[in-house]
Amino acid sequence: MSVGLSIHDLMTPVAVIDETIMENNIKVAQDYFDRIGRNFRPHVKTHKIPALAALQTAAGAKGINCQKISEAEVFADAGFTDILITFNMLGAARLERLKALNARVDLQVVADNSVVVDALAGRFDADRPLKVLVECDTGGGRNGVQTPSDAMQLAERIDACAGLVFHGLLTYPKAASEAAVEAFLAETVGLLKQAGLECPVVSHGGSPSLFDSDLVSSATEHRAGTYIFNDRAMMRAGMCDLDDCAMQVLATVVSRPTETRAVLDAGSKALTSDLLGFTDHGLLVDYPDASIVSLNEEHAIVDLSGSARKPQIGDQVRIVPNHTCVVSNLFEKLVFHRDGVVTRIETVAARGKVV
Repeated sequence: MSVGLSIHDLMTPVAVIDETIMENNIKVAQDYFDRIGRNFRPHVKTHKIPALAALQTAAGAKGINCQKISEAEVFADAGFTDILITFNMLGAARLERLKALNARVDLQVVADNSVVVDALAGRFDADRPLKVLVECDTGGGRNGVQTPSDAMQLAERIDACAGLVFHGLLTYPKAASEAAVEAFLAETVGLLKQAGLECPVVSHGGSPSLFDSDLVSSATEHRAGTYIFNDRAMMRAGMCDLDDCAMQVLATVVSRPTETRAVLDAGSKALTSDLLGFTDHGLLVDYPDASIVSLNEEHAIVDLSGSARKPQIGDQVRIVPNHTCVVSNLFEKLVFHRDGVVTRIETVAARGKVV
């Protein structure tokens, strides 16, 4: 792989990023948040590349969102100083690393239970306190306290700890549930105010809800990751079109065992087995009526029975993945291009950083 090469001359499978589309995605999202007057904090787990986070912050983003301590360390080493980690931190080794990171950057973490809060309180002190957001389950059915009253009680517990600072609320909501999210957050903010607790941050999130963030008026910031590349799931959600999908996985047809079957050189190690509710494993851009029906580790099986046009052995095909965030973590490097000509190659610096 080298700059100036046509992407069609690359060995496959390879994940390629259209620079022009990516830059437009960054601009469109940032323009929206600037227009509604809300801070935007990109979730870097989508790309795991400091150079791309730099593009996002240069466009106006306020800080970054990481999912794990090891990922956050990579971005701190790259010079990022405003970092939110949206995962409960537990375990002596992890908390020791968290304390070291807190000494280097302006760090925020989340908690949704007293076990996590007490563990954090046992490691941090008033000399360099840690900012903690209470995570709220506003309908997403993942982490989070279940009621505004529970959120207030946990906030009071954080506030009582000398080494911790209650810094606000956070949610990762179900898509298209803005009214329910706003009701939960508004009630919680009201309870906190009655209790005399300041709530500087109310962090809303999600790429599927990105352009409806203004409907959650209590929020002070929004977090999203997928929007920078977009993917098939974002298309299904109505948040982008095919022309807004910056990432494609290029693969080669290596076998045509029957008239209605093709085999590609990109399996689960390139496309992921993450279906996200789809029945197949990505969109074949040039053969939309064909279907990637199954994956082995290094093989993709394509059903061509519904496709009038059929690729031949040796043909390169373009695939929009179901879920781009997982694909980034499968490749050592991402190849960037303009109009099909390679412009740069970026190492996925936080690849495999899952602790």
